[in-house]
Parts: sequence; C-alpha cells; structure tokens
Amino acid sequence: MQDTAKPKYDPLHAYQVQNPEQFGQNMMRLFEEGGKVMSDLIGRSGTQSGPMSGSGDTGEAARALGEVTQHWMREPGKLAEVQADLLRNYMELWSRTMQRLMGEHVDPVIEPEVGDNRFKDADWSENPYFDFWKQAYLMTSRWSEELVTKSQGLDERTRHKAEFYMRQIATATSPSNFPMTNPEVLREIFASNGENLLRGLTHLAEDMARSDDLLKITQTDTSAFEVGRNVAMSPGKVVFQNDILQLIQYAPTTGEVHQVPLMVVPPWINKFYILDLQPTKSFIKYAVDQGFTVFVVSWVNPDERLAGKTFSDYMREGILEGADAVSRQTGVEKINVLGYCVGGTLLGTTLAWLAANHIERFRSATFLAAQVDFSKAGDLLVFIDDAQLKALEEMMAERGYLDGSRMANVFNMLRPRDLIWPYIINNYMLGKKPFPFDLLYWNQDSTRMPAANHGFYLREFYHENRLASGKMIMGGVKLDLAKVRLPIYHLATREDHIAPAKSVFIGAKMFGSPLRYVLAGSGHIAGVVNPPEKIKYQHWTNDGTAATYEEWLGAASEHPGSWWPDWAAWLAGFGGEKVPARDPAAGPLPAIEDAPGSYVRTKS
Repeated sequence: MQDTAKPKYDPLHAYQVQNPEQFGQNMMRLFEEGGKVMSDLIGRSGTQSGPMSGSGDTGEAARALGEVTQHWMREPGKLAEVQADLLRNYMELWSRTMQRLMGEHVDPVIEPEVGDNRFKDADWSENPYFDFWKQAYLMTSRWSEELVTKSQGLDERTRHKAEFYMRQIATATSPSNFPMTNPEVLREIFASNGENLLRGLTHLAEDMARSDDLLKITQTDTSAFEVGRNVAMSPGKVVFQNDILQLIQYAPTTGEVHQVPLMVVPPWINKFYILDLQPTKSFIKYAVDQGFTVFVVSWVNPDERLAGKTFSDYMREGILEGADAVSRQTGVEKINVLGYCVGGTLLGTTLAWLAANHIERFRSATFLAAQVDFSKAGDLLVFIDDAQLKALEEMMAERGYLDGSRMANVFNMLRPRDLIWPYIINNYMLGKKPFPFDLLYWNQDSTRMPAANHGFYLREFYHENRLASGKMIMGGVKLDLAKVRLPIYHLATREDHIAPAKSVFIGAKMFGSPLRYVLAGSGHIAGVVNPPEKIKYQHWTNDGTAATYEEWLGAASEHPGSWWPDWAAWLAGFGGEKVPARDPAAGPLPAIEDAPGSYVRTKS
C-alpha cells in the first residue's frame, strides 16, 4: 500500500513565474482593463434576466433546492449522519494528502468517472495540490447530489428541478473552472507571464460586444465557415417558397431514382444544414446517393413581422404546402416524409390532423429524435411551468419572437460540462481561440422563433401534453395519433438530453401504424448525424413487440456503425419503381435560386 522509497514530490516545481517584472506589469494591466470589462458585465446583469437565462433561473433553483433543505431540516438526525460521512471523507483525504507530501504512495479516496475530461491533465493526479482539490470537489458534488436523490416527500417535478439545478451548481464549482486550481491554466499563466489572461479578457470583451441580452460564448472560429461554401454544400435548387419556408430540391447523383420522393422537415429552432454539414457526413447527400429525390424545408428566420404565425400555420404553410409543391414538381401524389426533432413533432401533429380529416397525403413517415408525448421529456421540462411560460409569453409578445440565443442557452445548460465550461476555460482563461468545428458553427447559427407558434408549442406540448392525451384541437378537429395508419420509422438516440429515448418510445407506440423503432448510440445530434463510413456509433434493433422501452431494449440486437443503411433499406420499400433521375432545374416549378437558398443565410 505504501512505498516510502519514492522521493518527495515538489508540488510547485512546474509552477514558477518566468519573468517577474513582466508578470507584474501584466497583472496591473489585467486589473485595470478587467475592471472595465467587469463593470460592463455587471451592468448587463439586469438585462440578462428573464425566462430561459442563467440569472432568470436563480429563483427557480432557490425554490427547488429550498424544498430539499426543508426536508433535511425535518430530519436532523439523518442530516447529522450524512454530514458526518462527508467530514470523515474530508479527514481521510487530508490524511492521505499529507502522506503523499511526505513521499508515500497512497490510493485516492475517490476518482472521476470514466470519460470525465475535466481532469485529464496529468497533474490532477500527480500533483498533490490539484489532486486534493479534485477529490474534495468530487466528494462534495456527489454528496450534494445524493442529498437530493435521498430526499423524501418531494413531488416528481420538484425533485426533477432540484436534481437539475444541483448538477448545474456542481458543474460550475468544479476546480477546473478556476485559474488557481486548474493546473493547465496555472502553468500557462506562469509560462506566459499572464499574457493568456489578457488575451482571455480581450476574447470576453469581443463576446460581450457581439451579444445582446445574453452572453454568447464563442464555441468555434465562425470565420472559418460560410453557408454554401464549406457547409450546406449539396447542389440543388430552391423550387418553392412562401412566408415561412423555402423548399430545396437536391440534384441527383444516380441515373435512376425511386419514383416516390422524400420531403425532409427539420426543426425550425435550428437551421436545416445540420443534415448537410460536410459531404462526408451529410445525411442529405447520403439519401440522394441512395437514389431518392430529396426535398428539404428551409425555415425562415422570422422577425416581428411573422409574430402571428401559429403552429397551425406551420402545419398548413409548411408541411402541407411544401408537400403540395413536391407533388407538383414530381407528379407523385403520396410522398414519403421525414421529421427531425421539433419538425417531427409538427409532422406527428400534421399526420393526426390528416387522419382526422380522412386525407391520405403520405406513403410513409420517418421520425428522427422526435417527441409526440412529453410526459418523460427530460430536463427541458425544468424550464416549463405556468410562471415561466407567462414570463416567456410576455417577452415574446413585446418582441414578436423568441431570440435564438435563449433556446441556445437552454440547450447549453442541458450539458454545461461539454457546451459551456470548456469554452470559458479555453477562451477566457487559457486565452486561446476556439478550434474551427462545423457542428459548433451550426450550433451558434441560431434562429428566432415566432411568438404565436413557439408559445403554442411550449404550452400545448411540453406543459400540457395535449396531443398525447387526445385533447389537442387543430383546425376544428380533435387529434388522435391512434388514427394514423401509415408505416413509420422512429429513430431515438440513447444519450439524448432533448428527446430522451424513452420519451420517443412512448410517443411512437401511440400511433396506430406499423412501427420500426431503432435506437442509435450517442445523443441528439451525433446519434443522428452518423455516416456509415466512420463506423463510430452503434445502433440497436428489435423486430419483436415490446410494451415498454426497457422491455424493447432488453431484447434488442446491437449492430456496429450507422443506422442510415437500415433506414435506407426500409424507405426503399416505399419508394416505388425506379424512374429517370429528376433535374431540379427542369421540373414544372421554376427554380428560384441555388441551394442552400437565402432563408438559411439570414442571421439572428
């Protein structure tokens, strides 16, 4: 257990100022210029409140965690017991740290989870100073999270909120997020005589200058990408447009194509080109290469002029007018359709409306990480209750839309360890420019959402779950998913924080359709955008029947690599006979402009 032959470790050996004079000058500049930036940041704090913002969630966090505190105060004996456990762990950590400083080898009291990249630097383990902070943090954060999980008498919603906000606090207080307890940052401070902090201050000021009411942390080098040049590159033509969409028809890459075309409906809360980032990982290009005539909806980036556009408008002017245009262009009445994320929620609602009106418009439907039942909708439910919705609706009524930065902020908060803190460390502490990454460029290219449409979506689906409960009325008719009979392919992703796999499964079972449910590895984006050539994430299938998600997963077969070929083979069964490939510029609808069109280029 102990090895006294190992020499003593000097914890400060690698942490020495190289040029004390220059270091002092830089620290003076940092205090002087940092004071100005911080004054500006504090001045903005009042405008950064409101729904779906970090400061706006403070009250919600206090209320939820206050319930946890009250529980433990009613059980003083149990509270004293768990506090004593934490104290004993602290004492054991202190004892072992002293042994290490004496040159002895000791095992850690606690270790990070596998894959926790916050502590990948060697000095988190080799240097007793940083190892102490790491272990003390892991003890405290896990202890705090267990306080929530072990609290009795909390209703499900309060417990969910408390667990969410406790994870936010635990993530924010990691020693990796502070210069003096992060070995990589501290080494850079001494090696550069503090120049990294000055560069970081400049990066912070630049981010503040380009931000509105919420700080937009730069996640990638946005100058490295341009829509139509090195993202959204697949050739095609815009063949139809109205107030809310442009319809893109992509140029064929095969001599023959399936007779039945495919229309893709992406979410309107993001831009469509997540499905067409680069040729090597473009879902759109893959579908074209499989011999499908592919049309994609490119939603408008709305402003106050479209404030009154409703969810019903997005159904009629979006999916239905888009489908009519596809039929006019190809001469095929019943087409195949695909909906991703919120686009899938809209598609499911549209299918139920068509069924209620006895209209057969589509031959098959594909859903990618899309929910129609929101009873198990994950951490996004934390942001949806009457008070928060009222505040959000008031904000949208004033502006006419919800700024994309608010939704982006929410999505980042779902995974702060990956989408917030690494960029604060890299940009502001290490003083580095973020690495060019197409997916993060797309992630920062956010869109606005019209007030009427988004308010309906959040209240009717997330808050009241009216579609799944059979209470939703659209166009004067009550919607029933069980009346939808066309074949359906439902993809879920196993680590999805936005559309949890169980939630997707529950909704998929509500359709009265022949169903193929497939589970992909990874999350909401990487699990969907997973080209076959990379053989990166696996997928699971189950050709049997299952009443629950757990039952389905227990009997599922795992397959290496992408789900794309499985889907393409399934869709081919509804593609009809082969016909000569269709030139987007030679159809009945006149080409308006080249893909990717102008709607996608509009910045928020």
